[in-house]
Amino acid sequence: MWPNYEKPEFSEQMFLQGIAGTLELFHLSLLRFQDLVGEIAGHPVAVYQRIDQAGQKLPLNESVLEDTDTMMVFGLDHMVTEQEAAPEEIEALRQFLAREGTCLILGPHHDVGVSSDFKERAIEHAHHGDPLVPSQQRFGKYTRSLMKGLGVPVENRYGLRPATVPGTSQLQPLIQFKDLDKRGWLTDVRTFNFHPHLPHYALTTTDAKALHVLAQQPLDMSNPHPFTQAGNRVFNMFLWMPPNGGRAGDILLADSTIFTTLFGGDESLQHFWKNIAVR
Repeated sequence: MWPNYEKPEFSEQMFLQGIAGTLELFHLSLLRFQDLVGEIAGHPVAVYQRIDQAGQKLPLNESVLEDTDTMMVFGLDHMVTEQEAAPEEIEALRQFLAREGTCLILGPHHDVGVSSDFKERAIEHAHHGDPLVPSQQRFGKYTRSLMKGLGVPVENRYGLRPATVPGTSQLQPLIQFKDLDKRGWLTDVRTFNFHPHLPHYALTTTDAKALHVLAQQPLDMSNPHPFTQAGNRVFNMFLWMPPNGGRAGDILLADSTIFTTLFGGDESLQHFWKNIAVR
């Protein structure tokens, strides 16, 4: 972080210096996405916190969802907080997805250091190479409980470093499965943005019709990881569950960092944001 934030606007007089300030950085990094989508939609993009900095709770309910067409749930809750979706929240989302034209985007973040083997954790840490991340940092119990309740057969695993163009932080192009992208979610999209530890969205079903992997990301192979040691060279980055049965809405899975500018972004990323807004 240092010296990037050694600026007057982040001084003690201007910016919160504790945990709340760190959370505020994430809120600020969403503004570009909010502005672009708000301009397309013709109304502001609302942001909610299930538990805010003061500890006040705002569970998902009809008052949040009744005038919403696209709901994004970012799983940045540490598992040690033991947050789980209440049955009422799951039912509210189920009713939301019963409406035509709705879309739920789930973004559980990484799950680093699952193993109790400290040597394996050290290998994982050397792979992603971010000194700010401890040997164990597990996110997303809340979003996992939502996925379980809604029947989304996916689990966020690991914190994987994506491959970049040598000498840059530009990601290598996505491996896309365009024949499955019937809605055109990835039209004019070549890459997302770099983040050193991204989740692999592992499928927990063999039903090819229920869930489509639309994009995978090549892995950085310069340092080993249990996932690469198992023979993997890519990881699942963007998934789509088309409407099915009583669910009229779409469900997408994409990491929360794709919607922020905290880790960069370019024209390709903006194309993705626009596609989310109009399709």
